[in-house]
Amino acid sequence: MAGVGFQRWVRTLSKGRLSGISALLTPCRAASGVSKDMLPGAYPKTPQEMAAAAKKYSIRLEDYKPMPDHGEGFGDYPQLPNKSQHERDPTYQWDHMDLRRNWGEPMHWDFDMYIRNRVDTSPTATSWNSMCKQLFGFLGFMMFMFYLGHKFPAYQPVGPKQLPYNNLHLERGGSPDVQPEEVKNYEI
Repeated sequence: MAGVGFQRWVRTLSKGRLSGISALLTPCRAASGVSKDMLPGAYPKTPQEMAAAAKKYSIRLEDYKPMPDHGEGFGDYPQLPNKSQHERDPTYQWDHMDLRRNWGEPMHWDFDMYIRNRVDTSPTATSWNSMCKQLFGFLGFMMFMFYLGHKFPAYQPVGPKQLPYNNLHLERGGSPDVQPEEVKNYEI
């Protein structure tokens, strides 16, 4: 197989159309990307087109509802619920366990927003009002404490610096003939 690719590369180089690595990669580019049947088609208007689009995306006709046609190019792509992968059952045997999805099921249009390390839409244990009350209560308490700390500052008690050898009398330029005054050092 590698020999066939090498032969094509040599043939293309000998014809002089492309040079170097681009001559080798040109056939590969044609095989990449999504196929035409995977791209969204035109917005369905008739019941027959709705049934064909539902079959295309492997969805029951009762559950199929196309994205709204506001000229954004969604076409016949189905409108799926805005649920993150956190809400999906972790114990189910998914075809792709990391993404919690099965082969052939349609992906949400904003799939990259609802993967497990992004938005989590699962219900929370506490209500939104309760979380806001707790947050603003804590912030209010901290602002009150900062106000009290600014109004009534409290500093640690600090004593005078204690130095050995009569407060470093000679090292600080004192005369050796003069007896320095006695310094009282405190013990903790």
